Amino acid sequence: MDLTNLTINDFMALLGSDAPAPGGGSAAALTGALGAALCSMVANLTLGRAKYAEYQELAASVAEKAEALRRALLDAMNEDAASYDGFMAALALPKSTEEEKAARSAAMQEALITSTQSPLHTMELAAEVLKLTRSLVGCSNTNAVSDLAVSALSLKAAMQGAWLNVLINVGSLKDPDKAEYYRARGGRLLAENLALADEIYETVKKEM
Repeated sequence: MDLTNLTINDFMALLGSDAPAPGGGSAAALTGALGAALCSMVANLTLGRAKYAEYQELAASVAEKAEALRRALLDAMNEDAASYDGFMAALALPKSTEEEKAARSAAMQEALITSTQSPLHTMELAAEVLKLTRSLVGCSNTNAVSDLAVSALSLKAAMQGAWLNVLINVGSLKDPDKAEYYRARGGRLLAENLALADEIYETVKKEM
């Protein structure tokens, strides 16, 4: 199922149902996509306005990049749901013999890696959008400055939600090197970008 083709009402109904996927990982990616859309909106509200002539090149670049990242984050919604389905398929493999048990265990570990990489990818995408959002602060349409703060808040929530999904999966990985890599990578992304999101929010609030 392509989650991006659902109406808002249908997606919310599915998310709120007893179906295990989509879940928090897909919700985090969608929240990030909302942040990217707001960033793109502010850039587009800056384009073509003589008052902001000095920011036209920046606004055009941000609008293009934010739109591409919005699409990538929507794709991440599907990736997260698919990764869960892959783990459940591995979990359902037969385990009657030692060979089957070994094959099932290996398949589960591969699925866990995919399920860890998916929210980590969401974090990476959200981090890129946050940089774009920050670049517009003080360099865009002042009538839409609050939308930059909402963008930052959305991206912060996406980062935190995706990080929790990294943690819940990485804890079951048997390869300690892989587990440490994902924890370190996600931890760095979180520390750097939560601070950036807070900076954007506080800066915008002072301007209002």
